[in-house]
Amino acid sequence: MERVDCIVIGAGVVGLAVARRLAIAGREVIVLEAADTIGTETSSRNSEVIHAGIYYPPGSFKARACVEGKRFLYDYCAEHGVPHRNCGKLIVACAWDEIAKLHALKEQAAKSGVGDLRMLSSQDVSGMEPAVRCVAAMLSPSTGIIDSHLLMLAYQGDAEAHGAMLAFLSPVQGGAVRDDGIRLDVGGAEPMSLVARTVINSAGLHAQNIATAIKGLRPASIPPRHLAKGSYFSMSGRQPFGCLVYPMPGPAVLGVHVTLDMGGQCKFGPDLEWVEALDYEVDPARADKFYAAVRTYYPDLADNALVPAYAGIRPKIHGPGEPQPDFMIQGPEAHGVPGLINLFGIESPGLTASPAIAEEVARRLNRSFEKGQGP
Repeated sequence: MERVDCIVIGAGVVGLAVARRLAIAGREVIVLEAADTIGTETSSRNSEVIHAGIYYPPGSFKARACVEGKRFLYDYCAEHGVPHRNCGKLIVACAWDEIAKLHALKEQAAKSGVGDLRMLSSQDVSGMEPAVRCVAAMLSPSTGIIDSHLLMLAYQGDAEAHGAMLAFLSPVQGGAVRDDGIRLDVGGAEPMSLVARTVINSAGLHAQNIATAIKGLRPASIPPRHLAKGSYFSMSGRQPFGCLVYPMPGPAVLGVHVTLDMGGQCKFGPDLEWVEALDYEVDPARADKFYAAVRTYYPDLADNALVPAYAGIRPKIHGPGEPQPDFMIQGPEAHGVPGLINLFGIESPGLTASPAIAEEVARRLNRSFEKGQGP
């Protein structure tokens, strides 16, 4: 049975960020990915937004990781030639009673270190985005867009340049906690078992399944998995937006918003649909609700302009009506297994936060080994 230093399970944006960070630190890293390439699920089925860090509770890891990740990404993308654009974002109030909520959101964001938000009048918005109708808005100048696939390729390139190895079509099918590490049973064309000193479970939608398959890990430490599907619709014809446009956030989602990609394509989404299984089909009938939502701030949206684009699924650890928790970065102090870190509920703003999550994983590993919690 082969022994390795560190295994990262999952080659999505967070898994690759972790592999990069650990490889640069001199760790021997192997990334196990069940699919045949990087980022095939949540990492490639999102809005591709560099978030500013506005919506998350001050003091939460999610808020801190988003703000730190945003700063890192703009510099990293510039240095590595990753396509991105600091296009900015409008959060619009479409009713007078939403203006107070905008101010409250601004104050909340300031507590998390987002101090560049600016209130705009409806006249200001008309001059900036003539197609948008609202009574007031808030401008987030540090929000942007990014090519998520090329970001992942850059992470992969950095990791491999520092000795990391990626193994595709290598699903983790089981494992066990041992005195000398963690055994992982890997399927694929040439099944094998590996014993690792450190395992980072960054399997996204499958993180709970991986954790459950490792014998010796307390089942009670594994949070439930809830699947939240979000569909996107693109707009046919010329799009009128120069920046992102978001409605006021609701209790569960940020609302059906305008997102632009690096090619200038406009899309609307996501909505929210709680599902029981992974299904990426976009139901054309959902467009009816999209028209109603979008026309609250873009009344000129033409009939039959929306075309099904794609859908993504978020790996949530809370269900309908439950409060949204922080990212769960779970180490030995929670589950009792030395050398194992589980990443649960890494949804939005996971792409933006990916470098900060990787830094936190490295910090926790260093701390656990200093305390003698590593094999």
